[in-house]
Amino acid sequence: MTATPHRRLVVGPDGAGKRLDLLLAAQIEDVSRTQLARHIAAGAVTVNGQRAVPSRKLRPGDEVLWTPPAVVAVDTVAENIPLDVVLEDRWLIVINKPPGLVVHPAAGHATGTLVNALLAHCHDLRGIGGELRPGIVHRLDKDTSGLMVVAKDEVTLNALGADFKVHRIKRIYEALVVGRPPGPGGRIDTLHGRDPHDRKKFSIRVKTGRRAISDWRFVEPLRGAARMEVELQTGRTHQVRVHMAALGCSILGDVVYGRSPRDLALRAIGQTLGRQALHARHLGFRHPGTGAWLDFVADPPADFAAALAAVRALGPAEDRRK
Repeated sequence: MTATPHRRLVVGPDGAGKRLDLLLAAQIEDVSRTQLARHIAAGAVTVNGQRAVPSRKLRPGDEVLWTPPAVVAVDTVAENIPLDVVLEDRWLIVINKPPGLVVHPAAGHATGTLVNALLAHCHDLRGIGGELRPGIVHRLDKDTSGLMVVAKDEVTLNALGADFKVHRIKRIYEALVVGRPPGPGGRIDTLHGRDPHDRKKFSIRVKTGRRAISDWRFVEPLRGAARMEVELQTGRTHQVRVHMAALGCSILGDVVYGRSPRDLALRAIGQTLGRQALHARHLGFRHPGTGAWLDFVADPPADFAAALAAVRALGPAEDRRK
């Protein structure tokens, strides 16, 4: 990665009275106002050769010089892990995450993560928070497959994060569930928080928590099971898994929130799959750099497809009208 060149600005009549940080933010698109404020505080920005504060009011003829500090390398090791890249440009990268890949390094997973892979793959990262790292906008559980978008710079990360916060991102999951949904579709609107009896889990049975909303649709009846689509209106940790369990049709293979199928053949299919049958199939968002709306669709991976085929092979769904 090449260093970002310095920028020299001479304040014109239209910049009179403007704050230093606001003028810089308007002129330097790839760096956030917050990061520019940090640069100003660190002395990387001068006005007429002198250090200044972010709130300094400018006058016509003032010379502003921005010399960005070097982006600090992170301790995370870059690893040559294959990635299924759906789209990549100077702002972001969309990948189709395989099951089994942890997104971010954490205790017990210091290496072999998506972040490790992205550090090796992306040679044009421009830094986030002063560090040379990819910006994780949203996460998928280790054993959930599917589409994710990752930012290459702080401005893109903040823009996508803001859209996630106000639910302007389209996310639809495909799931195989145990049992039959209670209708053709509906909405689940609950509180969502740590399970009071098991802090490693999440639950809707909490007195206080964040609002969680999922729209679900019954797609295909199967013997002892069903194929469903779930569209997230919020993005809480384990939201789809918790909401499907609350609906009475937990995800096949989910050993944390699920229930073991009574049908031994169905139980064996879940055990063979070895993970929750959940896939982030559809991702849509407005591109922060171009303004264009983008839609991506990725079919479930081979293990999910094999599980679906095996469930279909069990025979037709039971007729509940009998």
